[in-house]
Amino acid sequence: MTTTNATIQSELAQAARDFDSHLSAWVDQWAANRIAPQLVEAMRYSLLVGGKRLRPVLALWSCAACGSDSSSAISAAFAIECIHTFSLIHDDLPALDDDDLRRGQPTCHKKFGEATAILAGDGLLTLAFEALASAKLPAERVVALTRELSDATGPAGMIGGEWLDLDAEGKDLDEDDVQRIHTLKTARLIRSACRLGGTCAGASREQLNALSGYGKSLGLAFQIADDVLDVEGDPARMGKRTNKDNARGKPTYPAAVGVEKSKTIMRDLAKAAEEHLSVFGPEANRLRALARYVIERAA
Repeated sequence: MTTTNATIQSELAQAARDFDSHLSAWVDQWAANRIAPQLVEAMRYSLLVGGKRLRPVLALWSCAACGSDSSSAISAAFAIECIHTFSLIHDDLPALDDDDLRRGQPTCHKKFGEATAILAGDGLLTLAFEALASAKLPAERVVALTRELSDATGPAGMIGGEWLDLDAEGKDLDEDDVQRIHTLKTARLIRSACRLGGTCAGASREQLNALSGYGKSLGLAFQIADDVLDVEGDPARMGKRTNKDNARGKPTYPAAVGVEKSKTIMRDLAKAAEEHLSVFGPEANRLRALARYVIERAA
């Protein structure tokens, strides 16, 4: 049975709400006896302000696709959302993207000041690995999770991609250059979310490889959709400014190949993401539908 965009949108929203409930309880638990209450408040504000929760949901659904209860991946889901939120806090700072609005609310540095925002991001980065260390899983899986997330986050992953993105501002880049940057800064962490879920489930090598291919293709398609929405999107619906990438000379697909070709590449990537899941049965249908859904917002 084919899952419609309306259905997967509803399922994603419900999964995000369920995750937020678990996340809020977990945040309350670790925050209970911490010092520096304003720092904790800034971390809570950025982590709990909302969002699509794509990465933690991918971890949970990937775990389920491999035949395990999705609750096995909840600590990994907490961890990857901490990493994602840390990256947003730092991206929004004046030294990087200089944004005042995130998820329809003032950015962390606008609400709490730059110094507190920097430390809140640092705190969430560290908290991610505390979450992994507390996962109720065999020790070898915890080690594998830690290596996976650190590789995806560090200089050979998201952080390296963010530096390349910053360094590329104002330069004339071709499609291959932009793809390399997008693969690192966005697709690497989305791929990692899928691999984290599979690892929590004890996935086979074949399943992990399939999830890797799916996550990379999905991540690139997702970033291209964001590039297109920055050109054509509605700021009120997106909860952030648009047309800022072009103003800053950011490396984007529309700048490199134009909007229409960007949409064609995006659709091809979404199709490739689905094809990677051929090793799975109907248990991966939500992942298949998600690949179609993430590009519809910019199609």
